Amino acid sequence: MDANNPKKLKKILYVEDNFESRILVRRILSRDYIILEADNPLDGIALALDARPDLVLLDINLPDMSGREVATRLRDALPGVPLVALTADITSGARERAIVAGCVGFMSKPIDVDTFPDEVLEYLNGKREDIEEVEEHAKKYQAELVEHLEIKIGELTKIAEQNEFLNQQNKHVIAAMKRHQRLFEAGASVGHTLTSILDLDQLLQTTVDIICQEFGFYYAGIFLREDNNIATLKAGYGERGAAMLAESCSFNVNNETIIGTVILSQTGKVIADISDEKNYQANPHLHSTRSEMALPLIAKDSALGALTVQSEKVNDFDEADIAALQGMADQIAVAIRNADLLHDLESANQQLLRTKTFEAIATATGEAIHWVGNKAAPIPGSAERVQEDLLNFLAIFKTLLDMPPDQRDAHPFAEVANATFSLLTAEKHNLNENIAALNKMPASQLPLIVDIESTLEDLGIVKQSAETILNIKEDLIGPGRLPESSSFDLPTLFAVTITGMGLPAGVVTTDFPDELPEAWGDKRQVGRVFINLIKNAWEALGKGEQAKIHVSARPAEEQGYVEVRIRDNGPGIPKEIQDKIWVSFFTTKGSHGGTGLGLSACMEIITQSGGKIWLESEVGEGATFITLLPTEKK
Repeated sequence: MDANNPKKLKKILYVEDNFESRILVRRILSRDYIILEADNPLDGIALALDARPDLVLLDINLPDMSGREVATRLRDALPGVPLVALTADITSGARERAIVAGCVGFMSKPIDVDTFPDEVLEYLNGKREDIEEVEEHAKKYQAELVEHLEIKIGELTKIAEQNEFLNQQNKHVIAAMKRHQRLFEAGASVGHTLTSILDLDQLLQTTVDIICQEFGFYYAGIFLREDNNIATLKAGYGERGAAMLAESCSFNVNNETIIGTVILSQTGKVIADISDEKNYQANPHLHSTRSEMALPLIAKDSALGALTVQSEKVNDFDEADIAALQGMADQIAVAIRNADLLHDLESANQQLLRTKTFEAIATATGEAIHWVGNKAAPIPGSAERVQEDLLNFLAIFKTLLDMPPDQRDAHPFAEVANATFSLLTAEKHNLNENIAALNKMPASQLPLIVDIESTLEDLGIVKQSAETILNIKEDLIGPGRLPESSSFDLPTLFAVTITGMGLPAGVVTTDFPDELPEAWGDKRQVGRVFINLIKNAWEALGKGEQAKIHVSARPAEEQGYVEVRIRDNGPGIPKEIQDKIWVSFFTTKGSHGGTGLGLSACMEIITQSGGKIWLESEVGEGATFITLLPTEKK
């Protein structure tokens, strides 16, 4: 052999799972041969088929497949390539089974380093070992193969069964996740409904409709507690609910019914299977009910009523359902409480001269209400002018279109039409009265009557004023609510807040230490602050794919406070307006819907909580809003 020419060296493949054995063979043979190695049967087979070695050394006791099975696989794929067993297996028949499996020789371990190279060379030069009673040994080897195959089939069957079980579990998990997602989406829908519907009866009915339609529940209803300690149905889903409302369905508030029990205990209750509840009072209109969940409607430590949700399935409510629906119940309770407060406020408005409460409210909010009135005032007049101008434009165009082409250009209307036709497309309309009126006017006055720029300006006034009124409502009302302060967990509040905003995944990231102290304040009001700050950042970033908002919190350097930072990667806020952003009605959003009340309301809420809020920003480097919240009542 020419050791100086690697191309002429023969290749030997050694399939062995023991690292030390491979090292030893490599040291003995690598000077005279190219040594290929595999530490498992499958890699060994693949390497053999790819590299086409001149000799294959096989350990017998390999993982998953024996060396004999590897030899059986390779003897037909590599005819003429000697396969030699190199093993410590010295049991009776081991040599014979290796030969019938396809090996041409059998070498024992431990290797004799003095004789091993010569033995390898003999097999390369054509040495082949023979055995007696080949047929008998072949049968024993076949039996070994069948036994091993049965074991492998059993293992694969077990794995398949396990995979099927895991697959079913995954399906259940995915279904549960989708259900939970629908729960949160419905919760957000209810939250949106609470802000868009002022009529309490309509609001309650819309809520039970959303719960049943979004989740596929059989029935949902809302009971409110009356002064006589009776819980009366105020909203019910579908025809069944309508029938019960017509019958004025009600219960005594006691522990004999699930509704009375949750109102008295102010704790939710779930009946997984009503057939297991001895004292369950079934409603004749709800004959398909199999499980029920009732949740209290609590506001300011008082149970205003209860929400009942019923299913045609046994054990159909899990912890996520309870949590999501309890969140809806809390929102409903707040809406009911606000409706009561609104009723009280209306009564107070009727006694302006006798109530100091109204005077305080009027003093605090008079300027803001006056501003809202000014914003709303242009809407009727602007709309009327828009209609009048459009009708005049259409009258001119209809007259021109009805004239012969050779007369059209000479008509006084033509000059106005040529100037505006590219901006306005007229539709069919009965304009005879307008045409008659315009024909009576001197031609010199026509351009003053028809002004498309004025029309577009008026439309802008209508749109901007209407959007401003809608956006300002919550900003005016929110800070004026009486705070309901308590300790609350900031990571939990942000988790609920961010989920409820429905921003794309990955836009908002958070970082909270494990030992973060709880904050003190009105959790709902503070949550509005964070919603406003995140929303402002999202809009400042153009709602694009590159938008990133990072929320972090840590104990503040100032004792007794926790610091919250909301940082974005937007354009930043110029120094000259950083003080102005906290002033009521100042906005940088122009005609895009900003009211200028958001940050001023945030400032008022945080100040009422005993905290502080400020901005740090450089143009081109984003903006960071920093909030200090007390960790105890101030």
